[in-house]
Amino acid sequence: MAKQFSSFEAAHEAFIKDQAIYFVATAAPDGHVNVSPKGRDSLRILGPNRLAWRNLTGSGNETAAHLLRANRMTVMWCSFTTRPLILRAYGTASVIHRDEPGWDLMDALFPPEPGVRQIFDMSVELVQTSCGYAVPFMDFRSERDTLNQWAEAKGEDGVERYWQEKNRRSIDGFPTGLPE
Repeated sequence: MAKQFSSFEAAHEAFIKDQAIYFVATAAPDGHVNVSPKGRDSLRILGPNRLAWRNLTGSGNETAAHLLRANRMTVMWCSFTTRPLILRAYGTASVIHRDEPGWDLMDALFPPEPGVRQIFDMSVELVQTSCGYAVPFMDFRSERDTLNQWAEAKGEDGVERYWQEKNRRSIDGFPTGLPE
């Protein structure tokens, strides 16, 4: 049975910290819905109704594009280990780009990594848990270092060129807000 909460509770935070992966979902008023898996040490709960996650370079930039058109976001965690549980946070979010106010403060919350593209700041309006009884058991082996190797090989200038070529527009042609 699903349970709803107006904010994160201590048990929710502990559950989130135990998960190696989370999923982010966004949708513009039109176009494709996007769900992206996220890993690494990239998420922070900043208060009972606020979280931030740092976005590394990827092949697309759908989340940023969607938030410029409709700032709704859902973040989901699910347990693949002993405890069957799904936790979702629903709310609105904004994008923080490099050289924008708040970047340095937010980026300092995370360990250094190459290829950091944006930080998303989410106001959480609803937290919901559900059973997760049908979620399969899976074992976490390790983080992948492929993205870090790729970003380090490209260098900061190469990563920024990649953003200009591949990350300025969504798959639906929406601007993502990356500065030129």
